[in-house]
Formats: sequence, C-alpha cells, structure tokens
Amino acid sequence: MLKTLSVLHTPELLHALASMGHGDEIAIVDANFPAVSMAQRLVRLDGADLAAALTACLHLMPLDNFVKEPAFRMQQVHAPDEIPEVQKSCQKIIDQAEGKHVALSGISREAFYERTRKAFVVLVTSEQRPYGCILLKKGVVFPPGTN
Repeated sequence: MLKTLSVLHTPELLHALASMGHGDEIAIVDANFPAVSMAQRLVRLDGADLAAALTACLHLMPLDNFVKEPAFRMQQVHAPDEIPEVQKSCQKIIDQAEGKHVALSGISREAFYERTRKAFVVLVTSEQRPYGCILLKKGVVFPPGTN
C-alpha cells in the first residue's frame, strides 16, 4: 500500500497511466463491453463501477486542454441524444476533477469502438448499467507555476 492512493490505483493502472503520453487515450468501459478482443493493453478493475474508476484515473491524469473535445461518451443506439444516468454522473466527476465544465461529447457506438481499438489502454470495470463507457484524452502535467 502507498499513501494518498486509492485501492483502485493498482500497479497495472498506475503503470498504464504513467506510460501514457500527451494525446494518448484511455477507454473506461462497462462489464458488457468487448474489452478483451479490442484492447491493445487491458487493465481490469473488477468490482469497481464506472464512477469509481473514472475518479481514480482523474485523480492522477489531467484531460487534454489543447483540444476542443478531450472526453467522449458512447451514445445510446436507440436514443443518441439521451444521456443515461451513468454518463451524467461521469460529467459531474469530470467537471469536479478539472475545476471547470469539460463537455462529455457523444459519439456513436461504432465510432467509440473504432477509437477504443486505437486507445493506449482499455480499463474494464464491473459497471453493469448499459452505456457505462467513456473515452478520455490525456493532457499535459505542467511544472508548478507554468500553466
């Protein structure tokens, strides 16, 4: 155990987040997502829901502020403009972590799958609610006083 880290900061997750560079993407997906067949690198957080996994990641990783859309959610196939509760909770976590509103942009299921195949890492959770899938683009950690 280490001080100040969550129990969700497993060695595998810490290695993946630390290995990511500016602009690399992490897909955080639900239990129904075909993560094993899509992932270049797979990290499991069995027992964690999407909100807990997202909070653990954003505790250590900034979002990319050089792009207009650093965070994405998988749109529902039957109602693409409707935002499910699982994704609404993610929006609140993102805004809190970033200290400002950062839109969780919707992309189609097919587009989400395509981006996940190219993502640096896929983090699979035990989230059981449908459409508990988001994708984040990593930003830059600036030295103190330089951003």
